Amino acid sequence: MSEVILKAKDLCLSFGGVEAVKDFSMELHKGEIRGIIGPNGAGKTTIYNIVSRIYNQDRGSLEFDGQVIDDMDQIKVARMGLSRTFQNTRLFTGLNVLDNVKVALDWSAKYTILEALFLLPRRFKYEKETRERAMECLEILGLESYAAHNATSLPYGIQRRLEIARALVSRPKVLMLDEPAAGLNTEEVFQLIDFIKGIIKRESELAILVIEHRMDLIMNLCSYIYVQDFGITIAGGTPEQVQNNPAVLAAYLGEGEK
Repeated sequence: MSEVILKAKDLCLSFGGVEAVKDFSMELHKGEIRGIIGPNGAGKTTIYNIVSRIYNQDRGSLEFDGQVIDDMDQIKVARMGLSRTFQNTRLFTGLNVLDNVKVALDWSAKYTILEALFLLPRRFKYEKETRERAMECLEILGLESYAAHNATSLPYGIQRRLEIARALVSRPKVLMLDEPAAGLNTEEVFQLIDFIKGIIKRESELAILVIEHRMDLIMNLCSYIYVQDFGITIAGGTPEQVQNNPAVLAAYLGEGEK
């Protein structure tokens, strides 16, 4: 088994006395794709917000790349190499596709204000490297032909892939995808599966965590799946194990446990 890059142990978080997440534990290894699945309201996005440090958990602990991150904010954790998308697209309406990806690297600029003002060589070197990396990510997601298009003029399925490209451009160690198939039709979902698998093939040290409520994406993409229902982990295992788990069938299909 490859090295553990992300580890959660017994995470708990309540809102107004309601437990949104209770005793959630997981491991994510380099080079793999794991998923968290569950009906709407199961606590999936709350888990993501805890892991990415938007929320602080009430109890439990988190480790990222061997470091405890319980006291870190979302900016520091992002700079350590944790990148995520959101359930709703958050593209910059005034920028084209390429610039939407490039802007995700603005924080890492290696030139000074003076070098920018006087157009010194280091600024041009950084701009060239940024453009090349952004185009590489667009190619991975099959978006290179849209580079000059206005981002918000594109079909919704392409906008979802653009969000992934933007999250990928900083070369993260962990890529967290929040319901990437939301609003997509069946054909677009299976295209997305191929693109995400392509990311892992090209970025072999990357680990991907996906949350979804659509079984078709999770079952065809993930090697290991955690199933949430009302904030509780009711199952965990391979796609085959999860599909045949009575508790999962009861949560999704209303079938009683036998």
